[in-house]
Amino acid sequence: MLELNVSKMTPEIQDQMSRVDNQMAELCCIIERSLEADGICQVTPNLEFFRLSKPAGPIHGVAKPSFCVIAQGSKVVLLGDSAYRYDPRNYLLASMELPVVGDIVDASIAKPYLALRFVFDPMMVAQVMLDAGMSMTKGTAKVVSGMDVSQIDTRLMDVTLRLARLAVAPAVEVAVMFPLLTNELIFVLLMGTQGERMRQIGMHGGLAARIAGAVSVLHNRFSETLPVPELAQGAGMSVSGFYSHFKAVTGFSPLQFQKRIRLLSARRMLFAGDVDVTGAGLRVGYEDASQFSQEYKRMFGKSPSKDLENRWAG
Repeated sequence: MLELNVSKMTPEIQDQMSRVDNQMAELCCIIERSLEADGICQVTPNLEFFRLSKPAGPIHGVAKPSFCVIAQGSKVVLLGDSAYRYDPRNYLLASMELPVVGDIVDASIAKPYLALRFVFDPMMVAQVMLDAGMSMTKGTAKVVSGMDVSQIDTRLMDVTLRLARLAVAPAVEVAVMFPLLTNELIFVLLMGTQGERMRQIGMHGGLAARIAGAVSVLHNRFSETLPVPELAQGAGMSVSGFYSHFKAVTGFSPLQFQKRIRLLSARRMLFAGDVDVTGAGLRVGYEDASQFSQEYKRMFGKSPSKDLENRWAG
């Protein structure tokens, strides 16, 4: 990452950075008060806090449509061939469910990794867009990637901090203020640097929305054989257009995307103790056990049986 040269900044920018630093310090206190040990605190169904006292990764998972802020520490998220690093100066925004690999690279007992995630309901975003007079089909010719990192500013940090304070607020205050602050957060993001990406979450009819529909089909029917022409037809696009737009948004080809969802699902089944290795492969669509084991090892670095042994040993 590029180091910020404070001496070349205007007084206004330096003042904004100082305010963000103070706001981050308060956010650290709120998260530490909510999580005295490593773990996750579910503040509301949409708002989560995270704490970790040592580097961790690779962490395989599926990013939800969400806004993520790190109060202390740093993290790298891999999506396809792209790497997104963020820290207390930057936030991450994801517009759809994407298979990612995360590495928490800066965390210690003295200074644990402290983070916040807000998961969006697309209907909430759509309602704010309607209230703000934004077109629900605008930008049909423009496709942006489903994830990016941008510098956080004082306005965005202000609403984020007020949301975080609800973790220590009375229940009646949470009930009244949470919907209002949620709408404010959505509006600020819609009007900010990543507004186009934010609009992907609530938009209907545009290219991004049609790709999001295909992503949903792959999540819901990952164990089936879904030819690209069928997915393209469902999205109302040519095969070549669908393929290029899908990769631009998700970072993967449709086949790569489905494979990752299959393997992530198989891993969850194994760790939950629902099935054995052979059963997990069959459930997610692999008829060849050898192919399942090879692709599982290629993605997670261990065969399914070894991965399971390490899971129980850990």
